[in-house]
Amino acid sequence: MIPSLFPTYPPYPLVMVRGEGDTIFDDQGQPWIDLYGGHCVCSTGHSHPKVVEAIHNQSKQLIFYSTAGELTIRREASNSLIAFSGMDTVFFCNSGAEANENALKLSFQITGRKAFGSFQGGWHGRTFLALAVTDDPKITEAFESIFPEHHQFPFGDVQALESIDFSNLACVIVEPIQSMSGIRTAPSEWFSALRAKCTKAGCFLIFDEIQTGVGRMGQPFASHYFKVRPDFITSAKGLASGVPIGALMMTEVVAQHVKSHMLGSTFGGGPIACAALIATLDIIQNEHLMEHATQMHSYLASALKNTMIDEVKGAGLLLGLKSHKASDLKAYLLSQRVLVGGSSDPTVLRLMPPLNVRKSSLESLVEHIRAFGGKS
Repeated sequence: MIPSLFPTYPPYPLVMVRGEGDTIFDDQGQPWIDLYGGHCVCSTGHSHPKVVEAIHNQSKQLIFYSTAGELTIRREASNSLIAFSGMDTVFFCNSGAEANENALKLSFQITGRKAFGSFQGGWHGRTFLALAVTDDPKITEAFESIFPEHHQFPFGDVQALESIDFSNLACVIVEPIQSMSGIRTAPSEWFSALRAKCTKAGCFLIFDEIQTGVGRMGQPFASHYFKVRPDFITSAKGLASGVPIGALMMTEVVAQHVKSHMLGSTFGGGPIACAALIATLDIIQNEHLMEHATQMHSYLASALKNTMIDEVKGAGLLLGLKSHKASDLKAYLLSQRVLVGGSSDPTVLRLMPPLNVRKSSLESLVEHIRAFGGKS
C-alpha cells in the first residue's frame, strides 16, 4: 500500500522531534550532531531564538498577503538583502529552482536568444528550464527531447573556456561551488574570465548561489568571495533559516529591461518569510557567523591532516571530505549520531552545518573520524 506521504529521498534513520543550534533530538530524546543542516538550509541553527521571535511577532500582526498588497516587512526584507548582497533589486519567490527558472526566463526574454549555457556537474533544480541546465541524467533524460537548446561546458577549465562561443547564448548559469557533484570548485581567474567572456558576448551571467550564499563561504555571497559581479544572483535555502523563500537578485542594468508582467508570485515574499529573512541576516552579521565559518573551515582542514580524509574541499562551511572509504565513514558517523551528506562523487561526504556550529561538535566529528580510521 502506498503511504499517505509519498516517499522521495531516503530519510535518516531517526524521527526528528526538535532542534536546538547544531543539534537534532529524536523521538527517544537522543541528541544528533547535525552537520547536514537540512540540506544547507539551517543557516542560523535550529530554532534560533531571534528567528523564532521574529516569526512569532509577525504571525500576530499579519500571516499573509500577496504582492497585491504593499507590506512594510517585505520592503524591509528587500532593503536588508540588497544591502547584504550588493545587488540592486530583488524579486522574491519560494525556492531556489523558482529563482533559477525566472533568471533563465528573463535572460531569454531580454536577449531574444534561445540557447542556454551551463557547466558539467551543475545542479540547478527540478522546474523545466532549471532542469534543462542541470547535469543529472537520471532526472533529465526523460525530458531531453522537449528541452530548449542548451549546452554544457567544462567547469573550471580556463583553457577550455577560451575556445567556447557564447554569442548565441541568452545566459550562462553556474554554481560557484558545485555541491551535489562533490564540492567541486574553480579558480578565481576562471570566474573572472567567465565574467569577461559573458560581457563580451552580450549574454547574462547567473550565479546560482542557492548553497554558496548567505554567508556560507565566509562572505555574503560567492560573488564577494571570487570578486565577480554577475548579472543575476539566485538564493534560497538558508536565506530565512528554514522558512521557505527564494530570491532573484539582479543589477540595475538588467532590471531596466524587466517589465512588471514578466515576474509574479502569490506566496513569494510572504510576511513571515520576510521576517525570518531579516532576522537571519541580522544574526549572521551581528553574531559574526561569516568569520566563524572561515575559522571552522581552517580548524577542520588542520585537524583532519594525517587522517583517512585525503582532502578537505570547499570554502567556509560548504565542505567536502574526500576519502576512498566515504560510504563506510558516513554509515559509521550515523551510528555515532552524526548527520552528514553524500554526493554524486562516491568519495566525497558533504558538510553543510549551521553557520553557528559549535567547535566542540566539529571536534567530536574529528574524534569519530580518527576512531573509524583506526579500525578500518
